[in-house]
Amino acid sequence: MGSGKSAVGHRLAEELKMDFLDTDELIEKTEERKISGIFRGEGEEHFRELETEVLKTLQNYDNFVLSTGGGMVLREENVSLLKEIGRVILLWAEPEVIYERIKDETHRPLLQVKDPAEEIRKLLSYRRPFYEQGADFKIDTAKKKIEQIAKEIIAWLKSK
Repeated sequence: MGSGKSAVGHRLAEELKMDFLDTDELIEKTEERKISGIFRGEGEEHFRELETEVLKTLQNYDNFVLSTGGGMVLREENVSLLKEIGRVILLWAEPEVIYERIKDETHRPLLQVKDPAEEIRKLLSYRRPFYEQGADFKIDTAKKKIEQIAKEIIAWLKSK
């Protein structure tokens, strides 16, 4: 959420001449409705189940860059599936940076609260251990341009 996954993912896919896939977009296409509608209708747990199902369908594909929702790694099964699919890269930004990036976006279901900045802090505090544990490579996106982040990731991939 707000770390730059989509923007960096698109750039990375372009540079590597791969397809770009986004799990949220794949879920919306399959379910024929927005993520916010899924959260409102069936709740977060159902959405997390849909994320797992999407990952299972991607196991037979190659040559793509995948952007996932920020809660994807909360399920251990998802982390295992992600690692089977490929390398897991954590794009990190501090809560204040993320808040500044997304404060005007009204479509994020987890931020439909009284104090979104505090909610981001709480979410990241809870999720950070999951992110750290699941990641093969970590990069702080706070003061970097998309191109620079993509170059650093490509350099890391080439070193493996």
